[in-house]
Amino acid sequence: MPIVLGIETSCDETGVGIVADGVLLGDALATSMDEHARFGGVVPEIAARAHLHAITPMVRHALDKAGIGFGDIDAIAATAGPGLATAVQVGLAAGKAYALTLGVPLYGVHHLAGHAAVDILDHGPLPERSIALIVSGSHTSLLLPGDLARDPVIHLGDTADDAAGEAFDKVARLLGLPYPGGPAIDRVAREGDSTAIAFPRPMTGPHDPPYRFSFSGLKTAVARHVERHPGPLPIADIAASFQEAVADTLTRKAVTACRFFVAMSSLTRCQAAGWSTARVSRCRCRAAAADRSRRTRSHSRCSASRRSRPARRSAAVAWTSFTNRPVRLPRRSNVK
Repeated sequence: MPIVLGIETSCDETGVGIVADGVLLGDALATSMDEHARFGGVVPEIAARAHLHAITPMVRHALDKAGIGFGDIDAIAATAGPGLATAVQVGLAAGKAYALTLGVPLYGVHHLAGHAAVDILDHGPLPERSIALIVSGSHTSLLLPGDLARDPVIHLGDTADDAAGEAFDKVARLLGLPYPGGPAIDRVAREGDSTAIAFPRPMTGPHDPPYRFSFSGLKTAVARHVERHPGPLPIADIAASFQEAVADTLTRKAVTACRFFVAMSSLTRCQAAGWSTARVSRCRCRAAAADRSRRTRSHSRCSASRRSRPARRSAAVAWTSFTNRPVRLPRRSNVK
């Protein structure tokens, strides 16, 4: 049974996972989130430096949890993009070093495919026809995943500017809420009225690209509302209305894509989000699918402990990529 070690360093968390036959054997995670909080967002060079310090201890910790040694590893997989360039470079360089030293193949993996791959670990293979909606900090994408190990990932639409997570961070700053903005807005929004303010649903007009996202204008609409509002701000209502606008936009585009590409045969939602927009839009997509006797599947960062998220993604990346064409490296090993 081949054992694969996966490395994920696309943003501010260093994730390592070890899998065999689709089973997670061990994982480890380090985060540099606290180092970015005072800047209100992720600083790429700080993230890269944190990865450099964390990668070796995390690999060792994952091996210890799995109860195996370097000599048991049959392949290495590392995120090759998209992501923060300097952060991705650290994980990819580490993957190259481990693969070269161990004499095993190296697989460069599409980061967003890793999000979809976590759903496979949870629910088994994706249906033949499915749509994946990825909602993470810096990515908002609709994908046609196909076979994640063999087929190229087809991007139906991505964000033109701010992703949903970035918009949450910026709106949180406007409202005086802490970083990261998603969880902070989620907490405040629970006390607000999501219908209080009619914020726009960006890029949902009849002449807009049907699967492309843009949340910069929505962020600006919130800023203008804050500037014009006299007296104390109704922060809970603003947060709830903003969150509702994002969820509504995600849902409309996901359901539109499913209607066109798979006729609602299988609405597969692979989500990565730390805020309740994921929960709201999942419920709406399920309702839309149920109305047509179809089904949805979902993976959310809300569904697992914080410590397991990127580690599970890196493990899933490793497993689904094992049959990909490897980067050719000399087969020699000095490590047992």
